[in-house]
Amino acid sequence: MSMHEVSRRDLIALTGLGLLAAGCGSSGDDTRRTSKAVSGSAPSAHAAPKVEDLAVAGPKDLTQPLLSSDLLIYSKDTLPKSTIDTIRAIQGKDGKPAIVAVEPMAMASFYVDEQPVTYAAVDPATFWRYTVPGTAQTADVWKRVAGGEIAVGPEIGRKLQTKDGYLKLGNGTDALRAHVGAYAQLLDPGYARQIDAVVNYKWIKPLGRTSGNAALLSMGATSPQSIMKKLQAAAGSGASIQILGTNVDLSVAQTAVLTGGAVANKIGTFNYTANGNGTVNPDPGWVANYIRTEQMPIIGPVRGNRIMLPQLRGALNEVVAEGLSKEIYQYGGCYVPRFIAGTNKLSFHSFGTAIDLNVPDNQRGTVGKMNRRVVTIFRQWGFAWGGDWHYTDPMHFELATLAKKT
Repeated sequence: MSMHEVSRRDLIALTGLGLLAAGCGSSGDDTRRTSKAVSGSAPSAHAAPKVEDLAVAGPKDLTQPLLSSDLLIYSKDTLPKSTIDTIRAIQGKDGKPAIVAVEPMAMASFYVDEQPVTYAAVDPATFWRYTVPGTAQTADVWKRVAGGEIAVGPEIGRKLQTKDGYLKLGNGTDALRAHVGAYAQLLDPGYARQIDAVVNYKWIKPLGRTSGNAALLSMGATSPQSIMKKLQAAAGSGASIQILGTNVDLSVAQTAVLTGGAVANKIGTFNYTANGNGTVNPDPGWVANYIRTEQMPIIGPVRGNRIMLPQLRGALNEVVAEGLSKEIYQYGGCYVPRFIAGTNKLSFHSFGTAIDLNVPDNQRGTVGKMNRRVVTIFRQWGFAWGGDWHYTDPMHFELATLAKKT
């Protein structure tokens, strides 16, 4: 049975500590959508691999004790088995093992309607022990994940789930979709660093991800701070190590790995440090390789990702050719490395592939006054428009495909 053939009566309606019912999604303005998937065929374009090719073994039972999620190691590259073994063997000052358990996984982020979603591709037979009570002890969540569906946090699921019960895994026009099997809080909701969604490890290949580039660590009595130097030495300088708690440690390097289509795969991954004012400092090597300042028609110099700039120039040249230059009267920025206001999640502008135009007349949540022929031209040159989103952002255009207008 394929993912899109799941009937409504088969869908999970889960309640309990840390877990909310799956299915009754809503848009950004809380407009209700169809509950979960409906019978019928999912769109052929950008569909997920066949569900039978995604199924893995789930947990045999849920009777083992839960494990705390104390530390997150996140790297751009695979953490070799030798590195994981070294981490497992780290001792505390008392000479005893400092780490109770290590859970390797693949980890990355994607964007949908400018909403960042951090996901992990996990082994559902073991990962459940690191999640919050309620989620951990609800077998149907892990059966769904093992069967090839995605479990996603309730807030994100309600906001982004489509009417037919899917979640698009990226902003690219070629991004895959996963069927939403459950809404589930995964880590403690008070943690500053979250895993918003999980799929099983069979998704790693179709998503084009690096296998085993992250790991959750469960500690014993030893404090995480006391072994940070040993952990960093074991994980390598390219890995970020975050203590999972209520505050982000601004002194610790973070990792940004982006997926979600051909564009995401081309714009690079980077480590970064955060500043107290909400801005971030991407790795200078990534900036030197990807970020350029080029002169553009109508709006002048634009600092953005080298992958985007040629298509932006093509779109603006066509706007000029059609006599619509006056319809673009204000440039609001492109490459702006920062967190989304009030969060510790990167704005999509941090990758330099989004641009804001005519800001004063096109505020979030409004229809805006963007000329629709200009919008069409940008779409034809591979840009998605924020005016199409559930919670509109009509000033915003972002690169969604590398296939320019022919």
